[in-house]
Amino acid sequence: MSVLGLGGFGAVLGRDLRLAGRQGSDVLLVVGFFVLGAVLFPFAVGPDAKVLARIAGGVIWVMALLAAMLSLDRLFQADYEDGSLELLVLSPLPLGFLVLAKCLAHWLTTGLPLLLAAPVLAILLNLPLDGFAALVAAMALGTPTLSLLGAVGAAVSLGARRSGVLVSLLVLPLTVPVLIFGVAAVDAAVGGYPTAPHLMLLAALFLAALPLCPWAASAALRHAVE
Repeated sequence: MSVLGLGGFGAVLGRDLRLAGRQGSDVLLVVGFFVLGAVLFPFAVGPDAKVLARIAGGVIWVMALLAAMLSLDRLFQADYEDGSLELLVLSPLPLGFLVLAKCLAHWLTTGLPLLLAAPVLAILLNLPLDGFAALVAAMALGTPTLSLLGAVGAAVSLGARRSGVLVSLLVLPLTVPVLIFGVAAVDAAVGGYPTAPHLMLLAALFLAALPLCPWAASAALRHAVE
């Protein structure tokens, strides 16, 4: 990787992190939705500790997925509106490389806070201690994949009316494997079964999305600015 490439990657990453810092309410909105949504489940299913323990992993993963959807439509929207997206497309650096920087910024401001909040919700939902390590490991592998998949949906829907709804419709079906293996890893840990197969599948999904999603998103972005 060249010095120019590292500089461009760092510039895009730093810019997005600074913008997210100025709009701190977006991060609080995502984490607040995640926490409040999960806390509401005991009111719906009852306070039975065994029931909560059985559904805790699924509840946390579903709410993390829905919370991550909240900020996806704004991944490229600001750049599209102020014209800086055209500069990124015309940059001598590969557009997919710059998209990867924006995905990393999205994960740092969305996926990482969800990852840090997940153990607290696990305690509230009475998840057995055996499942905590698996939950954190699965979310560490799964949430970056959500950001990468979300970049594709955000790029495809860029400029469309009601883009937030369209992004969710495009991305949610793609995230089903992440959801399945993430919950399965937690359930396996709680049941005393090996978690390695599920975590390896999550890692495989991440490694597949790492080159493919920026490439697909960059193709959609080029089409959007034409």
